[in-house]
Amino acid sequence: MNAVGIDVSKGRSTVAIMRPLGEVVALPFDVNHTDSELSELAKRLKSLSGEVKVVMECTGSYYLPIAYALRNAGLTVCAVNAQLIHSFGNNTIRNIKTDKADAAKIANYALTYWAKLPEYIPEDDVRHMLKAFSRQYNKYTKIKTMLKNNLISLLDQTFPGVNELFKSVPRKSDGHEKWFDFAAHFWHCKCVCDLSQKTFATAYRKWCKQNGYMFNQAKAENIYMEAAGHVNVMPKNDTTKLLINHAVAQIRVISETLAAIAREMKHLAASLPEYSIVTAFSGVGEILGPQLMAEIGDVHRYPKKSSLVRFAGLEPVENRSGKFRRDEKISKQGSPHLRKTLFQVMDCLLKNAPRHDSIFQFLDRKRAEGKHYYCYMNAGAAKFLRVYFARVTQFLDNYFM
Repeated sequence: MNAVGIDVSKGRSTVAIMRPLGEVVALPFDVNHTDSELSELAKRLKSLSGEVKVVMECTGSYYLPIAYALRNAGLTVCAVNAQLIHSFGNNTIRNIKTDKADAAKIANYALTYWAKLPEYIPEDDVRHMLKAFSRQYNKYTKIKTMLKNNLISLLDQTFPGVNELFKSVPRKSDGHEKWFDFAAHFWHCKCVCDLSQKTFATAYRKWCKQNGYMFNQAKAENIYMEAAGHVNVMPKNDTTKLLINHAVAQIRVISETLAAIAREMKHLAASLPEYSIVTAFSGVGEILGPQLMAEIGDVHRYPKKSSLVRFAGLEPVENRSGKFRRDEKISKQGSPHLRKTLFQVMDCLLKNAPRHDSIFQFLDRKRAEGKHYYCYMNAGAAKFLRVYFARVTQFLDNYFM
């Protein structure tokens, strides 16, 4: 048998080929992630006598090109958790860390656990794209939060509290929120106060009609009252207006991007068979549902429900040695993206409090017992995954019968 260890980096990988008893078939060599070089590597590996297994760490997305190319060439490819490789064979006090040494270490790992190596099976295109959209949605959400905080800090110097005057949720069509669209037009409190109440109400009605928002006379009166009496740090001039309008323009662009990503996420998720089952869970909506499906992937790749809990890093761990004991909450040796999504689902459950839902009942019971906030949130997330595994697995088994 031939163990091919590949230490992957961006655009280039280091390959080591070894056989049992420490026989070196080929000294470590570098391969660029180009079609020609990967094709040559595949030919070389297929020419070896005996069974060949290619092993690499599944870190980031750098390993995907070489994994795709070698698997499509007919080779057995195995992607292993990087933590397993890191913990393997550290029988030395010297800290040797080179690409060649890592490639040889991966090859030795493959020889040691030859029969237990998990074969790499790529995700289908829909799930792969759904995950990519989900990750981008989270990144753009962080940017939007930063931009909103920046705009609020500017408006505190021109129109304090304007962001608290409107409670409407973002529009699904373009992601715009009424408060920052309003701030783009009425960017200074004097834009309101310098008008009479009747004139402002007329201007506000016209603005609502032009921007697709509902007009309310009582809201117009409330805005006029709130605009009066503020001490403004920034003057009402073209420079201040330019500053506010540019800040609003940035938020509008990111909001429109998020709305477009959300629509595509829903479209991709709806094409998967388990979509109706996932979105039927309490606390799961049009955004969290596709994100859950993206981060969990095909539920059939988990042999049992505890495997899914471990994938999320939610299994409890214990640390003991002699008299020393430290009880950890959860291992966190799993997907942080999935844990974040589950935390948001638990938060929605607590806010909506669906009394009929078994997971909320579990959360509420743990909370009533006096458990720490993170304790019952993590326990609820683990229970949610076990229920998710059971329901989705049963549905898919019946669906594909």
